[in-house]
Amino acid sequence: MAKPTLNPESGFRRFIIELSYDGTNYSGWGKQPEQEGIRTIQGALEEALAKILRTRVDTVVAGRTDAGVHALHQIAHVDVPNGDWDIDNWPYKLNRMLDDDIRIISVRPAPVHFHARFSALSRTYIYKIADAQRTLPPLERFDIAPWYRHLDKAKMNEASALLLGEHDFRAFCKYREGGTTIRTLQTFRWERDEKGYLIAEVKADAFCYSMVRNLVGAVVCVGEGRADNAWLTQMLEAQERVPDSYVFPARGLTLVSVEYPPEDQLLLRAQRTMARRDEDM
Repeated sequence: MAKPTLNPESGFRRFIIELSYDGTNYSGWGKQPEQEGIRTIQGALEEALAKILRTRVDTVVAGRTDAGVHALHQIAHVDVPNGDWDIDNWPYKLNRMLDDDIRIISVRPAPVHFHARFSALSRTYIYKIADAQRTLPPLERFDIAPWYRHLDKAKMNEASALLLGEHDFRAFCKYREGGTTIRTLQTFRWERDEKGYLIAEVKADAFCYSMVRNLVGAVVCVGEGRADNAWLTQMLEAQERVPDSYVFPARGLTLVSVEYPPEDQLLLRAQRTMARRDEDM
């Protein structure tokens, strides 16, 4: 596997792209060149960028969202050949080319040593559940997962708190070759909004493949009384994979923010992230 570069090659400039999207009709962020006809957020974005730049480009994203997952605030970067680019007009041009379920919020020059993935300090997601057979209005069906049993918010918060900190989350991930499953879960809490929906806020330095949906499914088992806290912690410690039947659907999950350090700390953060990645491979 080629070692990623923290800065653009000579003759190129790096730009930050801030975007949001409804992931319902996409097979996740990552493009899949080996599978023709598969729609991805990355594929659509790079196709639109290529029309502006008149050359093929590759984007790097902060969080590779799964199929059907949404983003209110996603961050990507792209390296483009040096030139007199009018990036102030890029959001308008890109949004005219992209379908309405992907919107470019801003494009701006990247500071030195900025890397969308490796410079990030944390990613924050929310997961929405309509429990107890609550009727889900048609216009809200795209980002809320229905659940037929009543869920006890207090029990779910107690269970979620047991998972905080640095752990090997192998039990809650779909393992990928060459990847690490050690993560630091910084926030995992539940609230009910004014409509009665259960909303989880989940924040970590990074997430493994399907990690949030696995965590939600496991905690729901506690919240409905099907399992207890001891079951949850035993699964974490034993690194026993959560059954696929417990994994909650993608549509309830939305990336809401990505946090980065001050500009003078970008290089150190990226180096630390890459060093840890190499150690765990």
